This record gives sequence, structure tokens and C-alpha cells, in this order.
Amino acid sequence: MAGDSDAAEASALSCARCGKPAHLQCPKCMELKLPREGAAFWFVLHLAVLDRFLGHVNEFGVISQDCFKASWSSHKSVHLKVKLSASGASAPGEQKTNLAIEGWLYCLKKGQARTPKLPYFDWTGPLRPYPISSRRAVPAHVVEPDWASDGIPKIEPNSDLQHVVEIKTPEQIERMRETCRIAREVLDAAARIIQPGITTDEIDRVVHEATIAAGGYPSPLNYHFFPKSCCTSVNEVICHGIPDARKLEDGDIVNVDVTVYYKGVHGDLNETFFVGNVDEDSKRLVQCTYECLEKAITIVKPGMRFREVGEVINRHASMSGFSVVKSYCGHGIGELFHCAPNIPHYSSILNKVAFESRLAFVFRSIVFLALTQVGNKAAGVMKAGQTFTIEPMINTGVWRDRMWPDGWTAVTADGKRSAQFEHTLLVTETGVEVLTARLPSSPNVFPWLNA
Repeated sequence: MAGDSDAAEASALSCARCGKPAHLQCPKCMELKLPREGAAFWFVLHLAVLDRFLGHVNEFGVISQDCFKASWSSHKSVHLKVKLSASGASAPGEQKTNLAIEGWLYCLKKGQARTPKLPYFDWTGPLRPYPISSRRAVPAHVVEPDWASDGIPKIEPNSDLQHVVEIKTPEQIERMRETCRIAREVLDAAARIIQPGITTDEIDRVVHEATIAAGGYPSPLNYHFFPKSCCTSVNEVICHGIPDARKLEDGDIVNVDVTVYYKGVHGDLNETFFVGNVDEDSKRLVQCTYECLEKAITIVKPGMRFREVGEVINRHASMSGFSVVKSYCGHGIGELFHCAPNIPHYSSILNKVAFESRLAFVFRSIVFLALTQVGNKAAGVMKAGQTFTIEPMINTGVWRDRMWPDGWTAVTADGKRSAQFEHTLLVTETGVEVLTARLPSSPNVFPWLNA
């Protein structure tokens, strides 16, 4: 069999960058026996041998580095991918895939650091973090909150509204309505793409693009260095999960938490969705969590104590055999992302039956005293014009949580599943207005709403 003619093939190739006829090829690609397409450049040689040829003249003139220099940052990844593949670096479990080459890395230190390696951690359940993509860009015309550029909120931490519950003006309320409707539409857009095989990063992309298209800013983006535009919490993740390269699997549950900043105010909501065919226990958990929020909303009105919200939620969750997360709560919202009041979702009273059955007699008084110190101590009553969120997090097993090495992802301590729902609410003169309520156009994804 006759040998290949390198010269004939090279003359038929086009430059990988400019499309002009290419007479030179990347020597490294030739060494690795990679396809010639994409490895040829107009008057360009591989950097490793370039010095040998600088100043040499062929029939076309002095050799130019322009095309190769412009393409090098992307072209060299071809070599690295082949080396990683040959070394088995992309084997399952290691997660050292081509993602790292393309800028996908694991998140550390609340978003302030990245690493190409899976962090060491005593994982509580089967879920693992995956690499995350780089930060998504925000167009210059979008009005940004004060943390957008450097990750540090300036006004929020020292505001008097951390201690005083604001009564919104009619003008503020109207802006809240508009922003919350946008947030609802953004969440609905994310809900429509949820299915097995979709990555949570793709959900984040939809949230980001839909928010920008509406003229808003995705509030979570760079808030205390959070690296993404929404939170996606899968299975045992309680809240603040970071969208990453993991593909959703049949049987998963995933919470998508969206907050939009528009016209100077924030609108916040989240829902937990089924991915494909979900087991009955997970269905019960998600429906119970939805019902906890709905039952809590029904008591919102002027004069109601904030702590009553936790009583209602705790009662329904415990009667269904679930537990209520105590580490995170609802919050005031408006021109600030988080402010007063805090809305705990748990009860202020110990469950006496559980207490009696689980504690030895000698320790009862001591443990009772310790536990009552973490009971629901929310002070104050609701007044017309206040806006806040209620967002119960309900666990299949114990209520306690642990934090992943990324500094954001809170997971159940026993690795069992958790669900959450959230609305932004306005206290009215006669009751409550759900500012982030479902729309007639919202996707029909919750079976119990059809009953």
C-alpha cells in the first residue's frame, strides 16, 4: 500500500483560524497522530519549534505567528484532552474530565477559590459536587446591586432595617409586585427544562438569561461571592446548592431558588421539582413541604405573631413524619435582599412525646433547658405593608445540617432527602398577597394541584 502524501494533504487544508490555505501543521498534533483538520495554520509553526524557523523565508515570504498565537489558548487544549484521556484522568469517580481544561473547577471558600480536584469531605449522602463553570456576564445596561462587582454587600449589613421591620410605601409595593412577577416567570422558565440529563448549570443559564432579558439582575450572583445566578439543591441538599456540571438523574428531586433584582428591589421564590419518575417517599416529602408553606401563608395577617408561622409548619411536618430545618429561616425583603424580620419555620415548644421517649430521665431537665434555648424566639407581629419570605425546608430524616467544602451547600446530616418551597409575601390590611404566586401560564408540574 502506498504511503500517505503529507504535502498533498497539507495543501488541501485550510487554516483553523482564518480559513486561508494552510501549508504548515502543528507538530504536536502530528506527534499525537491527531486529525490534520484543525491542526493546520497559515504560515504558522508550533511554538516549540517556532524559533528554529523565525526569519526563514519560503516562497510565500516570512513566516507569521499571528494565526497560531491567536489560536494557541484554545488549540493547546486539544493536546491536553488527549493526554488526560490516555492517562485515564477522566475515569468515573475522579471527575477530572475535560471540564477542568475548559475552565470548570470545584468551588471552595464560599466561592472565593477554585480547585481542579474533588475536595475531601465526609459526605453524608450519595450526592457529590461537580465542577462549576465560570461566572456569567451581565450586560452594562443592567442596574446591579452593590455586591455585583466585588462580592461584598455594602448597605445591607449595617442598615437599620436589620433590626426594624420596614413598612413599604405604595410605590415600593408596586415595584415589589413587578419584580416578583418577573422572578416567578424566571422560575417557570427554569421549571420547563427540568428533566433527566439536564445539568444544573443549564438551569442556571436559563435563569440568568431570562433574568437579563427582563432587565433584571440575578440577585444571588456574587452575593457574598456566591458564584451562580440561582441555587439548585438536589436530593439531600437543603439549600444554597451551587449549579454545576452534574446531570440530573431519573428519580432526583431538585429545588430551584430564584431571586431577581429589578427597579431597586428584590423578589425571591423557590420550588422543588420532580425529575422523571420519583419514589413515593420523595413525592410525600415534596407535597408535605408545599402544604407547609400554604398552611403558613393562610395565617399571615396584621396582628399575627411571626413565631406562629413556625408553629403551623412544625405541626404539619411532624404529623407527616418529617423534620423542620432550624438553621435557615425566612427573611424580610425589599430594597435589601435580606433584612428583618427573621421568620423561623420551627416550633417554640418541644414535642413532649418525642422528648419523653428519647431522653433518659436523668438528663431530661438539662436537655430540655438546652433545647428550649434554640426554640423559635421570633419577636414582633405582622403589620400591613411588610414584605417577607416564608420558605420552609423539610427533611425526611433528622433536621440537622452540614456544610460542604464550598461553604454554601447545606446538606442533611444523615444524607436523606430535603425539600423546600418559598414565596415573597405582602401583609395587606385584610390578610396577605402572595407576590410570587403561580400564574395561569406556570407549568403544571405538581400533581396534587390537579386533584
